[in-house]
Order: sequence, then C-alpha cells, then structure tokens
Amino acid sequence: MGMKDQFQDKAEQLKQQAKQAAGKAKNEASERASQGQGRERSEDETRKAQQEAQDRFDQDYDA
Repeated sequence: MGMKDQFQDKAEQLKQQAKQAAGKAKNEASERASQGQGRERSEDETRKAQQEAQDRFDQDYDA
C-alpha cells in the first residue's frame, strides 16, 4: 500500500467520523428540543392549575 492510498484511507476515515459526530450532535439537539417542549407544557399546566386554585379561592370568598 502506497502513501497515497494511506492518506486517502485516513481522509475517508476522518470523513466518516465527522459524519457520525454530526449525526450524533443532531440527535442530541433534537432530544434537547423535545425535552424543552415538555418543560414548557409542564409550566403551562402549573400556571393553569394555580389559576384554577386562585379562581376557586376567589369564588369561596366572594359569597
């Protein structure tokens, strides 16, 4: 195997590693984004529950 072949093989290997790293980073970013959306929903649900509790409290003391 000549030096040219060795360099081409190494270049191809590095190219594949870069592709794999990019794919992994994309998957991780996608995962974080979906977790962030779940957190937003939880915060919305918490706010809604707090508002409902406040409304019930206000109704009890309005009468």
